[in-house]
Amino acid sequence: MLSLEKMNEFERKDDLQLGGLHIWQDRREFCFGVDAVLLSAFAEIKKGERVLDMCSGNGIIPILLAGKTEAEAIYGLEINPVQVRLAKRSIAENNLSHVEMIEGDVKEANTLFTGKRFDAVTCNPPYIRDGRIQNPNRNKAIARHEILCTLSDVLKSAAKVLRYGGRLYMVHRPDRLTEIMREMHNCRLEPKRLRSVHAKKESRASLVLIEAVLGGGTFLHVMPPLILYQEDGTYTKDALASYGRDIECVEHSTFVQHP
Repeated sequence: MLSLEKMNEFERKDDLQLGGLHIWQDRREFCFGVDAVLLSAFAEIKKGERVLDMCSGNGIIPILLAGKTEAEAIYGLEINPVQVRLAKRSIAENNLSHVEMIEGDVKEANTLFTGKRFDAVTCNPPYIRDGRIQNPNRNKAIARHEILCTLSDVLKSAAKVLRYGGRLYMVHRPDRLTEIMREMHNCRLEPKRLRSVHAKKESRASLVLIEAVLGGGTFLHVMPPLILYQEDGTYTKDALASYGRDIECVEHSTFVQHP
């Protein structure tokens, strides 16, 4: 089960049950969900690679990648200063010297990382087009809705900071898959792997995981669907394998609800 240590009535330290790693979260902000965990497992990061996580929130994906991979350097990019502060605290306390959190706008990634090109970019972007009913909490709304950046903004920035042949790993909603494919093509990001995520075997897809290669050829491998729950409501082996041991510590609303 999740181990909690509270700093104050809003902030808490969550045990990630992964090599002793933990993360600080603030319940007034957007807390990470299963989609971030699944993306960190879907991303195939090789030893010695340089990785940038865009729309990084409280740094969950950089921290998980640090625990699961042998990347040489991992950067997180996040616009919300509160989340950046939490991420920096988590990174320092976990002694992750090869992980760095940068405060800034995704649209300015190429300027913020001038002279750097990455082997891989990961991104769990806002899913919902601006204009729909939003959370009254401004920061949570920004994390869910395309208020400060759009799908196109994210893909254009990823293409600019990736080396030629570099990989983008993204999680998104299946109802936007056609748009995602079109925008990727416009940015010379060629989809290579696609996996749908379903709450149960009979459920429609709730998420899609996509790998694209900058300048890649036209070949797409559609993977078997990832089913999260067995009929009795317990996690499937595939779901547990995505985290390593246990994913009870994350919120489920990210993938069981649709806009």
